[in-house]
Amino acid sequence: MQLKEILNKNGFKFNKRFGQNFLTDSDLLDEIVKKSGITENDTVVEIGCGGGTLTAAIAKKAKRVIGFEIDTNLKPVLKESLAGFDNVEIIFKDVMKTKTEEIEKLCGGEFALVANIPYYITTPILMKFVEESEKVKSITVTIEAEVADRLTAKAGTEDYGAITAGIDLVGNAEQLMFIDRKMFYPSPNVDSAVVKITMDRDKFRGVDKKAYRDAVRCAFASRRKTLANNLMQSFKMSREEANELVLSVTDNPLARGETLTTEEFVRLSEGLKKYL
Repeated sequence: MQLKEILNKNGFKFNKRFGQNFLTDSDLLDEIVKKSGITENDTVVEIGCGGGTLTAAIAKKAKRVIGFEIDTNLKPVLKESLAGFDNVEIIFKDVMKTKTEEIEKLCGGEFALVANIPYYITTPILMKFVEESEKVKSITVTIEAEVADRLTAKAGTEDYGAITAGIDLVGNAEQLMFIDRKMFYPSPNVDSAVVKITMDRDKFRGVDKKAYRDAVRCAFASRRKTLANNLMQSFKMSREEANELVLSVTDNPLARGETLTTEEFVRLSEGLKKYL
C-alpha cells in the first residue's frame, strides 16, 4: 500500500507545527541511503520518521534503526508502513528533549544519523549531535537547499557563517544531491539538498571548544564590522590588543570574521583564552 493510502486510511492530518513533508519515491529514498554510506553493520538513528518511508529504506540496509518521532498521531501509520521490519524501534519523543548520552546508550556504541529533518529545527539538531556526541560517525540529512549551501560554504563567501565553522571543527561536510520540492508530499515552499557530515574529531584534537565557539560567535556578531572591532566589543579589549590578536591570526588587519578559515579560528581561540 502506498504512503498516501496509509495516511488517508488512518485519518492522518498534517501538522504544520512539526514541518511535515514526506518523501515517497522509493528510488530516491534508496539513493539517499546508498549515498549515506551506511552498511549492514551499522546502527542508525533517524529523526522525524514521518510516514516511515525513509525509515524502511534505512532498515533494508542497516543492522538496526532507532527512530525518534514527535507526532504520536503517526503511531498507526508507522505500525503499518514498517510492518515486517524487526530491526526498527520507534521512540515517540522529542529528540531535543532527550539527552545525547541516552541516545548513545540506546545505540550501544557508534552510530550513523540519517534523517529528513524539519526545516525549522535543522541547526539545533545538527549542533546537538556535532557538539555533544562522541559516538556519531556520520550525519546524512535532507535539509533546505539554502541551509545546505551554508553548511558546505568556503571561507570568504556569502554563505559562510558560524554553523559552517562550527561543523568544520570536527567534521567534513559535502553536498550529495539536490531534491526538487515537488518530490515531497505535501510540497514545501523551497527545494532541498542532501548533506553528509563525516565526523573527524582528530582534525583539531585538543582545541578548547568553548573558546572556539566564543571566537566564532564574536567574529560573526556583526558581519559588517571588522574582526578587530568585534573583538573589542565582545571582550572589552583595547584597539591595540585587538589589532595584535588579529595580526597573530591573519596578515590582514581589516579582516572580517567570514574570511577566517577553521585553522585561523583555532588560532584565534588560543589567543582569546586570557580574555575569557
